[in-house]
Amino acid sequence: MAAIGVVSSCSCLRPGVWLLKPGMQKMGSLGLHTASRCAAKDYYEVLVLGGGAGGITMSARMKRKVGAGNVAVVEPSETHYYQPLWTLVGGGAKQLAASARPTGSVMPTGVEWIKSRVTALDPDKNCVWLENDTRVSYKYLIIALGISLHYEKIKGLPEGFHHPKIGSNYSVHTVEKTWKALQDFKEGNAIFTFPNTPVKCAGAPQKIMYLSEAYWRKTGKRSKANIMFNTSLGVIFGVKKYADALLEIIKERNIAVNYKCNLVEVRADKQEAVFENLDKPGETEVHQYEMLHVTPPMGPPDVLINSAVSDGIGWVDVDKETLQHKKYPNVFGIGDCTNLPTSKTAAAVAAQSGVLDRTISLVMKNQLPAKKYDGYTSCPLVTGYNKVILAEFDYDAQPLETFPIDQSKERVTMYHMKADMMPFLYWNALLR
Repeated sequence: MAAIGVVSSCSCLRPGVWLLKPGMQKMGSLGLHTASRCAAKDYYEVLVLGGGAGGITMSARMKRKVGAGNVAVVEPSETHYYQPLWTLVGGGAKQLAASARPTGSVMPTGVEWIKSRVTALDPDKNCVWLENDTRVSYKYLIIALGISLHYEKIKGLPEGFHHPKIGSNYSVHTVEKTWKALQDFKEGNAIFTFPNTPVKCAGAPQKIMYLSEAYWRKTGKRSKANIMFNTSLGVIFGVKKYADALLEIIKERNIAVNYKCNLVEVRADKQEAVFENLDKPGETEVHQYEMLHVTPPMGPPDVLINSAVSDGIGWVDVDKETLQHKKYPNVFGIGDCTNLPTSKTAAAVAAQSGVLDRTISLVMKNQLPAKKYDGYTSCPLVTGYNKVILAEFDYDAQPLETFPIDQSKERVTMYHMKADMMPFLYWNALLR
């Protein structure tokens, strides 16, 4: 199922990154842009592919280096979404409209918005091809194309979303169905899934589960709900400190966790979900559900698969410390579309953007990149309507925390940072 808008990855953005970066609190004026179906020019000093969090952030940074008229962003979507809010939309705590802005309103003033889709990359000739056979050349290329959702890889989807009792916080089309299913729940199994692929915001499939449990406690339905987390992974979370805290919450709230369990089919007309046992390939089990939240399989955008800039799977092949392409020195990657071995979150994009800015500055001066990205990422694990565990960690899955407190504890302050502070900083600082 294709998304209809630009989507930014989920997560909290590191407070240290936000508050200490020079100039990040300067609230410059927004400029509305006239979208063009094809490029206004056929050459740009810096060409950015993708208008999500990484693409907009880097275009703003590059504008300051080479001038607005020398930077262009290729992005087909009219709407830019702040997807981290969708966890709360699915749980009924926020409105979907609060997560959306017109793409033109977030595009840096003077940067050319090429309203088109990339169809091919030719790094050997320093150019890309767009729809209608338009060719655009560049001196430097930044790839920020995000990640693709593949509901169709689950038999019975996406058409199953036309039925009640099923939703997904990962799509603008289905996130409000999650809240409807949550409200309509009467009695039976409530199943939350995690697929057998990389995903953006790996904590999000659990967040809606904790919110659902809290909602049913509040409305007196908890005793009628058998809550199940069916995950393809072998652990609840990749960082032990936070995993231990989550397991305590799961135990206290009587939630069942089934590991190495992958959703392969949805029979929405019968309210049945079919799971494969990954330890015994081919062996399946059918669960009846009263509510089903689906986290879809994900993968690199189609244009990157078998591309010269990608690895064997389709992720942009960059150096994990500098974000410079391993083969093409004038090509760079940021965010979910890369093969960086860290969680795919907006917090990662925030940290990566500073490193990439410095990398490109040095490359432009014919110097070797020096600043190194440590893999920092963050995930505010929403465990209730006023509680969050703020997970922050590095490439080695070691905590890399901002505050001088135990961040594995549920805190009201961290919830307000997730729900209120971070959206404000996203729109008014990171994208500027």
